[in-house]
Amino acid sequence: MSQPLHRLVLRPVIVAAAVIILVETWLWERLGPLITRLVAVLPFKALKQAIHDAIARLPPYATLAVFAVPAGLLFPFKLAALGLIASGHLVLGAGVLVLAKVVGVGVTAFLFETCKPKLLQIPLFVRLYGIWTRWLAWAHGHIDPIKRRILGHLRILRAGRARRSLRLLMRFRRLRRERAALHAAR
Repeated sequence: MSQPLHRLVLRPVIVAAAVIILVETWLWERLGPLITRLVAVLPFKALKQAIHDAIARLPPYATLAVFAVPAGLLFPFKLAALGLIASGHLVLGAGVLVLAKVVGVGVTAFLFETCKPKLLQIPLFVRLYGIWTRWLAWAHGHIDPIKRRILGHLRILRAGRARRSLRLLMRFRRLRRERAALHAAR
């Protein structure tokens, strides 16, 4: 693949993948503690303790299966959301989809913290967890420079210098067009 084509096609895919990884991680980091606090507030102390004890008694591979529970329970809601979107209820469908995603990530983050010691006994999980950590570093390497540029542009906009810069840019473009028209006339 030639370099310009590579940049045009592959770069947006790489940036999109990095954004998805960072959004998932951001949700995970924000929602996990929130769900943990929410569970702590719920009055079902005996139920919570029973769930915790049941997970603690599970062998490592059975603990891994615990992660299928939130995905399985939320899958019908995601399908319903897609059905709503397909039938023209875009806002409601998107809302249900976002809510299912947030709840799923939050519950999975909570379960992960509970199950992590057992999961780290599974060699394949340790390998995959290492790959995820490397992907996260890779995503930050691709997105952080873009984020810094965007924040820099926002600072310029807030400082009021944007209007002057925009006027100057428009003036340069107008001069370039005039110069091109002069050369075309000769």
